[in-house]
Amino acid sequence: MTFWVGLSGGIGSGKSTAASCFAAVGVPVLNADDISRQLTAPQGLALPAIRKQCGENLFLADGSLDRQQLRNWVFADSCNRILLENILHPLIWQGLQQAKRQTSSNQHYGIIEIPLLAEKPEFQQLVQRILIIEAPVDLCIQRVQQRSSLDETTIRAIMAQQIDSNSRKAIADDIIINDGNWQELNRKVIQQHDFYQALTSP
Repeated sequence: MTFWVGLSGGIGSGKSTAASCFAAVGVPVLNADDISRQLTAPQGLALPAIRKQCGENLFLADGSLDRQQLRNWVFADSCNRILLENILHPLIWQGLQQAKRQTSSNQHYGIIEIPLLAEKPEFQQLVQRILIIEAPVDLCIQRVQQRSSLDETTIRAIMAQQIDSNSRKAIADDIIINDGNWQELNRKVIQQHDFYQALTSP
């Protein structure tokens, strides 16, 4: 498979839900966050570098990563976030490349969900087309609150560290506005799927 669509969007936009809609119709879906979690799981490849460069205080007594402490550390200082990204992103990039090579399917294209696709241009080299999921800010906040324990202040702080909507749209080949319910999003994804099938069919 040689044609990959990069799927991205801000927090709460519904990009992961859109990815699941593509998967439901048989499209291979890779996820950068899944690879990141593997890298930072117990015995993960990224842990030695995180321990050495970011500090022992980010780890629990059993040697696993303290994810709440890590989140606080990242949002306390943008330099901390950059340091962590410099450790993780090359490993995530390599992991996605390997996953692409190992993916086989009857479909003519695949999806790679990459939250920081707009922020990190090097990840755009992994795909041939970019699909951005957008949604109103208040709706994004509501969705995140429904699925997590984060309060509105924390969610807005996360949004402030992400690239703005106009910058995401600037890199997009295709845009889905996810301002309705799941059924409406699924319908839009199916339309996009039909388009990608036509685009990539021999």
